[in-house]
Amino acid sequence: MSVAFTKENDSEAEAANLLDRPISPHANLVTPAGMAQLDAALAQARAAYAAAQAHGGVEVDRTAMARATRDLRYYSARRASAQLVEPEPDPAVVQFGGGVTFDREDGRRQTFRIVGEDEADPARGSVSYVSPLARALLGKGVGDTAVVGGGEVEIIAVEA
Repeated sequence: MSVAFTKENDSEAEAANLLDRPISPHANLVTPAGMAQLDAALAQARAAYAAAQAHGGVEVDRTAMARATRDLRYYSARRASAQLVEPEPDPAVVQFGGGVTFDREDGRRQTFRIVGEDEADPARGSVSYVSPLARALLGKGVGDTAVVGGGEVEIIAVEA
């Protein structure tokens, strides 16, 4: 069969049909640092979109334009729905934007900061306020226990 009669996928055309980034159904709570990150990401998305338009847009590089458009939609929506939450300066309980240190049953001591979904990075010590860990700890104070990951933890410090 001749190649002229086969339909080969145009990888650039397929990449240009990127799915939108999913937007969480939860309230978009952000810390001051999270708001700054959203602002920076939105500025970067705007710059990428402008650069894609300046370089000929769809005619030249459909994937760059698709990525830029997708990211601009996402960060515009996230910035528009952002609700800035300032933590209490001297909290008695675990709160959004604050830190918590707890001891696990196996002797490990862990510290996490509870932040918004876009700001969360567990490897760097921050978890989303909608995560099971955060939900188990929010509202608890020093000395309280909670069930986390099937085991009991004891809160030993709460920070702003």
